[in-house]
Amino acid sequence: MATLTLQRATWWLQISRTSRTFSVSFTTALPRRHRPAGSRASQQAIPRPGHPRHHDQARTAFTSTKVYHAQQAQAAQTQQAPTTPIKPRPTYTSAPKPSSSTAAAAATSTTPPSQDLSSPDPPLQDLTSGLSDQPIILEEGARQVDWARSFHGLSTEAFSTEAAAALLQPISFDDIEVKPDGIIYLPEIKYRRILNKAFGPGGWGLAPRGETIVTARAVTREYALVALGRLVSVARGEQDYFSPEGIPTAAEGCKSNALMRCCKDLGVASELWDPRYIKRFLAEHVKEVFVEHAVTKKRKKVYVRKDDEIKYPFKEVKGFGA
Repeated sequence: MATLTLQRATWWLQISRTSRTFSVSFTTALPRRHRPAGSRASQQAIPRPGHPRHHDQARTAFTSTKVYHAQQAQAAQTQQAPTTPIKPRPTYTSAPKPSSSTAAAAATSTTPPSQDLSSPDPPLQDLTSGLSDQPIILEEGARQVDWARSFHGLSTEAFSTEAAAALLQPISFDDIEVKPDGIIYLPEIKYRRILNKAFGPGGWGLAPRGETIVTARAVTREYALVALGRLVSVARGEQDYFSPEGIPTAAEGCKSNALMRCCKDLGVASELWDPRYIKRFLAEHVKEVFVEHAVTKKRKKVYVRKDDEIKYPFKEVKGFGA
């Protein structure tokens, strides 16, 4: 640290410099009248530590140093500010005309321009606003059937006897499942097995009739069941979801729900919509039990098949008051 001090009768200047800082202190004082040495007035003329005049002098020196540091910081920022370089103006010179052999060699060695790989990826689509999967609308003169609008082949003739037998075959009791609220149903994979048995794999399909609609809690879309090149039925499927991440799974469940509703027109598993059949199945194959959650200890009544067992996290109890 280097210090330079200049002192006069009415002012005092001190300059200090280190490797990182640079400070200047400047103090002024009014001229004092001569007092005899040893007198009380001369002793009071020299400010002691803690005296108000001593604080005034220290405050003046501190203020000057603070202002200087602020000016130095502002000057450093001004010097570090980036400046836009001025591109030199291109100069054009006449090049000699290449010969035929040189032009042919240049044409064979020309490489395609490289692609810009630094461009950002497009943002991900928000599925809660819809899937934007509107079916393709064919032109009026197209030979292919536009299943998004057409009803081609609807009720033109009945299916074969073999196909009708496979579609109208009674459902086995072992294929029917029951929900905890007592609703019986047939798993969607078994509807597909019945259609494959009646028309063969590839002989039927589901054609979307509109885009997928995503609401706050459900996904819905309309589908058409086409079998052997003929429209059979049109139904709208639906499926609930609980978070945006479950929308793709809900869209697949919506398709299966539409397939189940379309199969009603073919008579597939028609017993499941017969009230008499439902009551008889619940009385013969379903039981009501009270269960308790292993963690929350909450109890409720559920319906299960008589040949099924209660699984974790529930366990069977005698009743609400037990």
